[in-house]
Amino acid sequence: MLSLERLRILHAIDTYGSVSAAADVLSVTTSAVSQQMAKLERETGQSLLARNGRGVRLTDAGRLLSGHAERILSLVELAHSDLEAHRGAAVGELRAGAFPTAVRGLFPTALTELRRGHPQLRTVVHELEPHDQLSRLVRGDIDLAVVLDWYNKPLSLPGGLAKAPLFDDIADVAVPVGHRLDGRAQIELDELADEEWIAWPDGGFCHEWLLFTLRGKGIEPRISHHAEEHATVLALVAAGLGVAVMPRLGRDPMPDGVRIVPVRSTMCRHVYAVWREDADRRPAIRVAVDALRRSAERYTG
Repeated sequence: MLSLERLRILHAIDTYGSVSAAADVLSVTTSAVSQQMAKLERETGQSLLARNGRGVRLTDAGRLLSGHAERILSLVELAHSDLEAHRGAAVGELRAGAFPTAVRGLFPTALTELRRGHPQLRTVVHELEPHDQLSRLVRGDIDLAVVLDWYNKPLSLPGGLAKAPLFDDIADVAVPVGHRLDGRAQIELDELADEEWIAWPDGGFCHEWLLFTLRGKGIEPRISHHAEEHATVLALVAAGLGVAVMPRLGRDPMPDGVRIVPVRSTMCRHVYAVWREDADRRPAIRVAVDALRRSAERYTG
């Protein structure tokens, strides 16, 4: 009898390219991965991994078994989905991931609705960045992801995932009180060419979008500070240390020293719910997406 967990590890090595990468995505040690692969080789009576320089590669038998493992793991997920659909109720546990402002801006209302309407469903939320969510979703660590992309920079989804739009999150610009643009009904991004910026952390999806967008306007941004949390960004703006893009989802109350100015050429983030296609029939997925859409209605008026 082949171990399902060992098949999952073999498939992770094949998907992510190394024992260490598989260990990272599965949240186990490299020695644990190696031990499980040794047991799987004994179970099958064949060599599944071969040395390749400092790393390993799958043998022909390993690639063959990994292909079967992918189908087996998908069938297991489909079986769970069909059983839940057969019961016709949203029950059990739903593990969801979402980026920080979605957790703050969407989930409190959505979770309250789910708890009231589906008391046998337990939803657990993890605050994660979009790319981290997608990798965890693919390997089965979470069941539902709330991710985003920008109007001019789409997010690429791995195969085998389904998605549904939740809403479009409009972004404005935050400036200090007394700034030359304070009080304007609308501005163009070009008017911020000489400003210092407070940006998202370096290397993140939203940081790369900001660079891409401003450079597309012929602006080479002068980024003075990096911050993740809205409250931190707004404190820096209020102190007169720069301007910042400020989406409306999960936006904190404005400090006294900050003004929000809309941008004439609307900037917006597309917010999606994403799940594995083989879990498509789960009632828990459907009711959670519906609750998130209703929670998002306050941002679409």
